Amino acid sequence: MLEFMTLPNNVLPPVAPYSHAVRAGDFLFVTGQLAEDPTTGEVIKGPIEDQTRQVMNNLALVLNHAGTGFNRVVMARVFVTDFRHYETVNAIYQSYFGNAPQPSRTTVGVTALAGYGDVEIDLIVYCGE
Repeated sequence: MLEFMTLPNNVLPPVAPYSHAVRAGDFLFVTGQLAEDPTTGEVIKGPIEDQTRQVMNNLALVLNHAGTGFNRVVMARVFVTDFRHYETVNAIYQSYFGNAPQPSRTTVGVTALAGYGDVEIDLIVYCGE
């Protein structure tokens, strides 16, 4: 069974044809989040710290809507436009997981991201028992 999820009340308005997440059986696939303002959908420009926090906050909005959290994430993919930001992104990313076991992860350097953001993260979450 598939369940396609889009946040209600135009929160994180999709800027392309996608769902915020898709539940497929016991797994939830969360669309890559940029540093979008959750009200306007515009990508926030500025320091990588601010962008990364906004990305993680946006992921939290999607996870909360799906009834799960960072402690259930099994895989994360991180895309950055400048590897000089790697340590900063890592520190902020890890702070959202607390002491929970860390998920598997891939980090990829890219030349550009949608909306000209500098960091994007998507997740795979296990929602079974």
